[in-house]
Amino acid sequence: MPPLVERHRVIRYDVRGYGRSPQPTARYSLVEDLVAVLDHFELSRVVLVGSSMGGATAVSLALSDPARVAALALFCPGATGNPRLASATFMAEAEVPAKAGDMDGLVALSLHTFAAAGVDDDAEAAAQLRSAIPAWFTNYPYQVPDAPAFDRLGELVAPCVLALGERDQAEVVRCNEEMAARIPGCSLVRMRQCDHLPSLREPETVARLVLELSDDLR
Repeated sequence: MPPLVERHRVIRYDVRGYGRSPQPTARYSLVEDLVAVLDHFELSRVVLVGSSMGGATAVSLALSDPARVAALALFCPGATGNPRLASATFMAEAEVPAKAGDMDGLVALSLHTFAAAGVDDDAEAAAQLRSAIPAWFTNYPYQVPDAPAFDRLGELVAPCVLALGERDQAEVVRCNEEMAARIPGCSLVRMRQCDHLPSLREPETVARLVLELSDDLR
């Protein structure tokens, strides 16, 4: 964040149920919430930066309202409508410790799944995951899936950089490679010592790529 704030206006928000945002109590859409944030700040055109779920949301908005998106910086992104991403497999594995109220078990499973680049004492990654895990379960009954985007990636017109973590899950790496191939003019960057936590593992790379993308627009 600091290198970006020095040169740009930066707005970062917590998705419902995460961070300082309250848990959802009604059905909601990630894209509609993003639009609500942009409308609140009266932003008509922006560079969107998204990691994982946030990347999928950024892509979906760029498809539904391309005039509003000046550029896309995607880090280990997901994409709605891609059946090969195995989130359902992870949630099935997490069901047993979740029903038992075993937060330590959920954190251990999450570290194994999302944080393969870490060392044994990966305290910061564990803290981030421990903070995020409750929302995976409280949000699930309320979140309305946004429209499938994976098969429409060729329609994107905004300049795009996509950075994948080479130590991420194999299916995510394959998905990111295919996304970059489908997005016209997309620049693919491979973060060799990164898993699914790019802003933790390689914050300087993340900031540099966002700044380069933004500077190219000027």
